[in-house]
Amino acid sequence: MRPTHWLMTLTLGFLLSGCAGISTAPSPEERQALAPAGKLRVALQLGSPHNVVRDPVSGELKGVAFDLGKELARRMGVPFEPVMYPSVGALLDSGKTGAWDVAFVGFSPARAQEWDFAPRHLEIEFGYLVPGGSSISTIADVDKPGIRVAVQERSQPDVFLSRTLKNATVVRAPSLAGTLETVKSGRADAIFSIKPSLFEASSQLPGSVVLDGRAGLDPHAMAMPKGRNRGLAYARGFVESAKSEGLVKAAIERAGIRGAVVAARE
Repeated sequence: MRPTHWLMTLTLGFLLSGCAGISTAPSPEERQALAPAGKLRVALQLGSPHNVVRDPVSGELKGVAFDLGKELARRMGVPFEPVMYPSVGALLDSGKTGAWDVAFVGFSPARAQEWDFAPRHLEIEFGYLVPGGSSISTIADVDKPGIRVAVQERSQPDVFLSRTLKNATVVRAPSLAGTLETVKSGRADAIFSIKPSLFEASSQLPGSVVLDGRAGLDPHAMAMPKGRNRGLAYARGFVESAKSEGLVKAAIERAGIRGAVVAARE
């Protein structure tokens, strides 16, 4: 390669890498719509790595929603305020009172009636966790009479399971931790959830196994309260930028999530 050509190529590479990190600040109207309290209140379900988990050794918070919410606040030029919830039901109920500005949750047409959504940023596999020594060894073994499946109530896994299970019995619990207790106590034979949460729960149930394969896919997206249309376009642009710049992929890797992929560009 000629020196001049090589220099032009190198310069172009630097320019492109620099452009990938450029972010446009929102207009005052967009900032007011997205963060009316002057700070970005990001709703997070604690204990779910696609949202946020706390490192047991360092105490550091990490998770896809945590990282994206923090980056969105930085680009907007406002303080980042995480608002923690034990379950997605509590998170959504609190959002109806104006307690948060954005959340990263499973998308569904029903939820789109109550919230505005940015494009999907994650697609997460649904799956099952069974205790050690279980007779259930494949997904096909689950939907049979006498099998009891624990699921977090009012979650996307609950919606999916209620629609698809025909023979097994659904046992609902208020949180993911609650579903784990039903299995530990012998009141359920398996847990159904998104795989990142199942792998997280498996560390608390020695000998347990997350079954191979997937029962379906759960699309996740950033939700905002209705009526904040002035900020919706900025939120959508941020999510697409986060995907194309590799921020979502990096957050998945930092949280050590298994069973999740970056959603395709919309």
